[in-house]
Amino acid sequence: MRVPKFSVGQPTRRMEDVGLLTGNGCYADDFRHPDEVHAVFVRSAVAHADIGTPDISSALEVPGVLSVLTGQDWKDEGLGELNGSGFFGILDPKRRDGQDWFRPIRLPLAVGRVRYLGEPIAVVVAETQNAARDAAELVDIHYNPLPIVTDTAEANAPGSVQIYDECERNESFVYEVGDQDATDLAFSSAPLVVKQKFIINRMYASPIEPRSVLARYNAANGKYEIKVGAQSPNDLRRSFGTMMLKVDPNNILIETGDVGGSFGMKSNNFAEAPVLAWASRKLGRPIKWCATRSESFLADTHGRDNVTEGELALDIDGQFLAFRARTNVALGAYMSPAGGVPATLNVGTMAGPYTTPSAHVSVAGVFTNTNPTSAYRGSGRPEAALVIERLIDIAAAKLEVDPAQLRRRNMIPVDAFPYKTPLVFTYDCGDFKTVLNKCQEAADYDGFKARRTEAAGRNRLRGIGIASTIEIAARPGRDTAVLQVGPDGKACVFAGSTNHGQGHATIYRQILSDELGILPEDVTISEGNTAFSPSGTGSNSSRSSAFGSASVLDATKKVAECGLPVAAYLLQSDISDVQFEKGCYSTEQGAGTVSFSDVAKAVADPKLSELVGGAKLEGTGHAVHEAANFPNCCHICEVEIDPDTGITEIVGYWVVDDVGTELNPVIVKGQVHGGVMQGVGQALLENIVFDEDGQLLTGSYMDYAMPRASDICEIVVDSHPVPTATNPYGAKGVGESGTVGSLPATMNAIANALGPIGITHVDTPATPDKIWRLIRDAQK
Repeated sequence: MRVPKFSVGQPTRRMEDVGLLTGNGCYADDFRHPDEVHAVFVRSAVAHADIGTPDISSALEVPGVLSVLTGQDWKDEGLGELNGSGFFGILDPKRRDGQDWFRPIRLPLAVGRVRYLGEPIAVVVAETQNAARDAAELVDIHYNPLPIVTDTAEANAPGSVQIYDECERNESFVYEVGDQDATDLAFSSAPLVVKQKFIINRMYASPIEPRSVLARYNAANGKYEIKVGAQSPNDLRRSFGTMMLKVDPNNILIETGDVGGSFGMKSNNFAEAPVLAWASRKLGRPIKWCATRSESFLADTHGRDNVTEGELALDIDGQFLAFRARTNVALGAYMSPAGGVPATLNVGTMAGPYTTPSAHVSVAGVFTNTNPTSAYRGSGRPEAALVIERLIDIAAAKLEVDPAQLRRRNMIPVDAFPYKTPLVFTYDCGDFKTVLNKCQEAADYDGFKARRTEAAGRNRLRGIGIASTIEIAARPGRDTAVLQVGPDGKACVFAGSTNHGQGHATIYRQILSDELGILPEDVTISEGNTAFSPSGTGSNSSRSSAFGSASVLDATKKVAECGLPVAAYLLQSDISDVQFEKGCYSTEQGAGTVSFSDVAKAVADPKLSELVGGAKLEGTGHAVHEAANFPNCCHICEVEIDPDTGITEIVGYWVVDDVGTELNPVIVKGQVHGGVMQGVGQALLENIVFDEDGQLLTGSYMDYAMPRASDICEIVVDSHPVPTATNPYGAKGVGESGTVGSLPATMNAIANALGPIGITHVDTPATPDKIWRLIRDAQK
């Protein structure tokens, strides 16, 4: 029988946390091999330069050094590029002149020229990590410095430094969506137009686990065994095999172990893993590398970093007439595998939950002498939401109407679905006004004026901000899961998803408990191992609640079907009369029931197994979804600003989310809490800064400010589920929702607090220094 308190929808605490919190997790750096050696990468010390052949002679003389390999060595063996599709293979945009989008050749180790600080040039392999570090410092590289460009807004300006001769204006692509003619016409006659330039700063993902790799070439079977923290190990397997190492992808085995956070960053095919796999084949030894914290700032992809000019047209009653935006998005020096995704595939978030008739957005992807950018929690959605939500607040101030009322006036009604927006997306369901109303009620929105007056008596500027946002999750695709149940009734799930903090191991156990009645402690979950799940898709874009759960659910149904012959024998009934539901087999005549666990035990009986044709309780579940889902939410944030110091304190935070069916409400709240903190981190603190020479000024946590628990108050989370029909459980993605809403809500609250003294807009991050200077200027 199923265990009710551990069924789907129950607020069960996460089972995996005990092991992780007590030091019993197994991350990529925890894998060991008795014969392993160590690698250190030599990285560029400048942002743009021609380089000669590295002089490795002194490095090779260091005791314990086994090899020093360069990009020329890689190239001489005819190995391939590091590049990925850039758009997950979904888009194929053009340049301004109609040519195909420009993707520069990128080798894992630079040859001839470096284009960003930290670009890998060589790798040193030694018996010990210290020996490898000592030798790396002795690799002599001659740099002939070249002019640089790091400013996203100016990267494609006339006369700007060209990073690639064959890429005019540094533009990899120009992506346009919407109806430009209709939009321009609406703007030409609109009674009110508000506009704002948004400088959306660059971020670093800061996962708790730095990237690390253990690579071993097994000469006995010709397979590469790679332990690496990653979101989509099968994508890496195919990329490493087909594109880089030039071997059959089936000869590459990838295991992620526990993944200590990723937020999109570990979805990329970085240089280190394939280089170490190649070096392992050459040396006949397993090779390990683990990034230091400071190295990670140089070696990993960054997120965000775009400049947008947005406009909103309204009539005199506050009805939205049209929206348009023009964006420069920094790709960095190269196009990463998901580098084009944030500003293109997720630009539809700019439409919001509103009935705006027409819209047009133009996005230019520009190269700069900086780290390549990629997905970072929200992957373009928070930036898009910030633009439309800030414009609405600016318009509300112009019209002298309440920002919540202006949103409500323009929201898509519940009877309008499916609703095609002017920007790509077609929403399947939602109840946006109710979500907004519930959040206002939770926040005591009507009582804000009194709280603002009280704060003024303490010399504090109090502000309130709203964000009603919507995003796309779980794009069309597929996933698999294999379920095996032994004669002892214990089960093992080999899932195609990859866990890096989402709580899959708990939710999958809830599904097995619900469907088969298996106790949660009798279930083992295996993820992120291509040997057991060679077709799994991994986890990204808030897809696991839709795909992972559906594939595990389908696997339970397949296994239950496998038990039908045994159940029929035990019930002394014809197999066609036996039905299965929630852990029990029964007959239509109601002659009795047999539990799934009884069937599992009976399968172990050799005589019975022979009678029923060798039943085996094993099944492969498939999830194939033809449509995405659209989680949405309302966030309300209240802040107080000290005008003497510029310090912003968040004093109230409320969220109402619609993530469809909540498979586990506790996990949903945890995901929202984490997402809110990352949005607040960008709003108030986090910032990647390069100087005029392309040197990184925020390359450690002494300079890159991370949010702490003390930077926010209690986050009050409520829900208003509207199940989607796009997957069996009706679940919508939740992993990125908190970040999508928190960035615009927090920035709206700050602008609202500063509005009475004449400050109408602040760009991210709203640091104390920035706010203090704005206040001083306003007072002058």
